Amino acid sequence: MIAGEVKKVGPKDLEIHMLKQLVVLPGYFRPAKQWDVVVVYKGKLLGAIELKSLGGPSYGNNANNRCEEALGSGVDFRTAQREGAFGVGAAPFLGFMILVQDDTKSSKPPAKERVSPHFSIYPEFQTASYQRRMAILCEKMVQEGIYDCAAAISSPLPLKAKDSGQFKDLSENNTLRHLLIKLCAHVKAEVALAND
Repeated sequence: MIAGEVKKVGPKDLEIHMLKQLVVLPGYFRPAKQWDVVVVYKGKLLGAIELKSLGGPSYGNNANNRCEEALGSGVDFRTAQREGAFGVGAAPFLGFMILVQDDTKSSKPPAKERVSPHFSIYPEFQTASYQRRMAILCEKMVQEGIYDCAAAISSPLPLKAKDSGQFKDLSENNTLRHLLIKLCAHVKAEVALAND
């Protein structure tokens, strides 16, 4: 779907990569990272997207792992960008999307919560479900400039071929639609500048 939307706004020679060997980009704190979607035009990196999922039954550990992965990948990418890994002055779009399994364990606050014995946990997390926590993660990563857009969505499992693909956005400000529109606008602008 992401590739399809980007193709609509780009020229025929726009490269949209999703094969493992073609989505590896250099890192700063590690040699390289495999992204899920990489967009290149005339040898210039226009965008990279990370796609993750969060499902049960162990939401707590999985949610923490997803948070650490998202932050680590984003900071690594932005530092590599700053240090010129993608070319001098490169400003690629960096996007993140997480699909959370929609069930009672992800949509309700956890029954048992980790307690910080020395300092208070931020209030927005204290009674938040795992769905809400992923939305907060996305909102904060965009606010801090780690990602240009980050979307959290949910959908019930198991998904079957006959399913309609329905999902719900978990954040008003960082929706899947926002991610697609911002990515496409960035690609369109970068292609226009490259052809000046």
